[in-house]
Amino acid sequence: MSTARTSPPTEGQMAIESEVLVIGGGLGGLTSALAAAREGADVRLVSYKQSTLRQASGLVDVLGYTPDGDGPLTNPYEAIPSLPETHPYRKVGVGTVRDALSLFDDAVPTYEGEHTETNALLPTHGGSIKPTARYPAGASAGLASDTRDTLLVGIEEMVDFDAPHVAAHLDATGVPFDVRGETIRFPGDLRADAKVTRYAKLLDTNSEVAVRGRMVPAREALAQRVNPLLEGEERVGFPAILGDDNPGAIRDALGDHLGVDVFEVPMGPPSLPGLRLEDALFAALDEAGASIETGNPVVDFEGEDRIEQVYIEKNGAKIPNSADQYVLATGGFVGKGVESDRDGVYEPVFDCHVPHATDRYDWFEGELFGDHEFARYGVATDDDLRPLDASEHSEFENLRAAGSVLGGYDFAAEKSGSGVSIATGYAAGQRAAQEAR
Repeated sequence: MSTARTSPPTEGQMAIESEVLVIGGGLGGLTSALAAAREGADVRLVSYKQSTLRQASGLVDVLGYTPDGDGPLTNPYEAIPSLPETHPYRKVGVGTVRDALSLFDDAVPTYEGEHTETNALLPTHGGSIKPTARYPAGASAGLASDTRDTLLVGIEEMVDFDAPHVAAHLDATGVPFDVRGETIRFPGDLRADAKVTRYAKLLDTNSEVAVRGRMVPAREALAQRVNPLLEGEERVGFPAILGDDNPGAIRDALGDHLGVDVFEVPMGPPSLPGLRLEDALFAALDEAGASIETGNPVVDFEGEDRIEQVYIEKNGAKIPNSADQYVLATGGFVGKGVESDRDGVYEPVFDCHVPHATDRYDWFEGELFGDHEFARYGVATDDDLRPLDASEHSEFENLRAAGSVLGGYDFAAEKSGSGVSIATGYAAGQRAAQEAR
């Protein structure tokens, strides 16, 4: 049986109440809160750190490869029934995965891929091809299934995108088009260590920059540097820096200047597409009427079989938050939703059971996963996403877990992280709202 922690709250502080309290502001938490709010519940989302979406590519993968490494998969939904029973997709079911993606499509209309259940193949900044279910509109002209010849343009100051290197790797994969890479110096006086948001801001504002003694709008100046490099290619790919406020207008402007289609190649952290996705989801959540608080950690809770309230640390005080239903979506190892020390692996907010080491054999259906077993560590749940204790009984009757805090899958190997977060977030949020109402 789980027990409450005992450190006292701030004296006299009234609890902040809601029907559903979501803990965590990543993709799983945002989807949980949005699903619950659209179900009609009074929802509050609390998050300590910045969302890991800022470190993500911005692509939404459902399932690119099987746990055995087979793939890339053409239709991820067809493969879900064959996954291990402990996999989060098996717990929520194929229908819920589809419904969750529909919620995402409605909340983020700037993404494409909703017209088909087939994975799209997109080039990455490392030169590999990635199967993904949803992708930003800005990447659509760069699909690897497109046969048009391609020029990739790198920026001298951005060492994470070596365009000739990426082009060579793409060519080695056997893509059905000719691809070249060229590197230019970005127009303007940006420092060599400028953040991607600085490039985006300059293109958003279309501020004038000095080019051979005269001032030229930034978008035109960038096109002028690329135009002489074209050798008949019909599309040009840039690293994902083409604006934050209105990237579509920037792509259109560059395309008009160059006479080709322009696309962005998803990048590693820090990720501008990830920031755009985060902004879109927060905007949808705000429109749905949810309350949002970021920057303060959950440090304590009260309750045994049922969570009564949690405490958020704010300016040295412990502020009680009370809800009928709770969703834990604090992330995995990267987001510190799951942590480890010499004694093992643990979940730090509610001390939910994380199967590992000596008990991993029984929990993962008698299978050992070799090099990937650590990646599968996470909170064990029942089919309703309620965390289970070591004896497979519910830890708390009004708590569900969602996203990468869950165990039983390897999101990096499967290319399933975003899809699992969206599907389990949707399921947890919707079910929490239904119980609270």
